[in-house]
Amino acid sequence: MQSAISDEAKRVLDEAKERGIILRLFGGVAVKYHCPSATHRSLQRSYPDLDFFGREKQGREIRKLFLDLGYEPNQRFNALHGATRLIFEDSKNLRVVDIFLDVFRMCHTLHLGDRLTLDDYTIPISDLLLTKLQVVETNEKDIRDLIAILKDHDVVERIDSVDREVIDARYVSTLCADDWGLCKTISLTLRKLLTFLSKYEIEPEAKQILEARINQLLHAIETVPKSFRWKLRDKVGEKKRWYDLPEVPIRTQSVSSA
Repeated sequence: MQSAISDEAKRVLDEAKERGIILRLFGGVAVKYHCPSATHRSLQRSYPDLDFFGREKQGREIRKLFLDLGYEPNQRFNALHGATRLIFEDSKNLRVVDIFLDVFRMCHTLHLGDRLTLDDYTIPISDLLLTKLQVVETNEKDIRDLIAILKDHDVVERIDSVDREVIDARYVSTLCADDWGLCKTISLTLRKLLTFLSKYEIEPEAKQILEARINQLLHAIETVPKSFRWKLRDKVGEKKRWYDLPEVPIRTQSVSSA
């Protein structure tokens, strides 16, 4: 079943490339693609759905792509949010496809449209990490994905454009330097991750590497010079909610019955 969803992701991406559509995978299936550790017995999880990222200017072509591939649009959701997000459903396989356009807007907002060409198959690994770190109410699958990403990817201060399989600490910290809320959530999630490591069957050496990489990211975030906007928001602190409550799309009956 899990190989089937990977095959489906490849089918979609191959067809998108053939049509000249910029479409990149993210979410759990993308983590599995990048991370051998995702198959570790204590980090394995199910991958029921697919997540893609595309460009808003190609929204019409993306809609037609999924229709041609046999997917059914979530008409109500797409009518309301179609400029930045689309939902398509495969009722036969009880599968949902979530497509973000230019902007990833969940607990926090990430503008990823201009970064989609940095990798051929998925969004860049640093952005894949950010989509998981920005979750305020982190769940089990997010923790497993975060551990897999950080276990398999070194954290560097200056990324080599040739090496796609490293986490760009400068990029992450620069985003945090201008957005107090994002900075707050990412810092909280990284510290939470440190407390969860002992709950998984991770070798002592790997655990040390994980702790070092998490602390390296925390150090980069804490020491980067902050913007004036960040400092103003810091004065308010936790008195005001610093994150959004993302909308959970309502699935059609044929899919939600699973």
